Amino acid sequence: MVTVTEVAKNKIIELREKDGLTGSHGVRVAVEGGGCSGLMYDLKFDFEARPNDHIFEDNGIKVFVDKKSLLYLIGTELDFSDGLNGKGFQFKNPNATRTCGCGESFAV
Repeated sequence: MVTVTEVAKNKIIELREKDGLTGSHGVRVAVEGGGCSGLMYDLKFDFEARPNDHIFEDNGIKVFVDKKSLLYLIGTELDFSDGLNGKGFQFKNPNATRTCGCGESFAV
């Protein structure tokens, strides 16, 4: 399961409204090859499940995860920070054995 913090939820709702999307739009979280640590997170709006998707709902936000990505994301918390150490969505992934300095890529 992928969980969504209250702060991330509020930012998702803000961005969704700014883009003119409806409440039926959730977020698609995926893992792709790349980055300095080998794997990268991908986050975008989506409203429809694809074949082999797992669908979670946490904190009122629908989260779509494809079967392959789920193996890397089980137990991950999606958060948002706008502090001095960086602004943006953050993935708190208990499966990551190391992350890069910018936090956008990881290894397992």
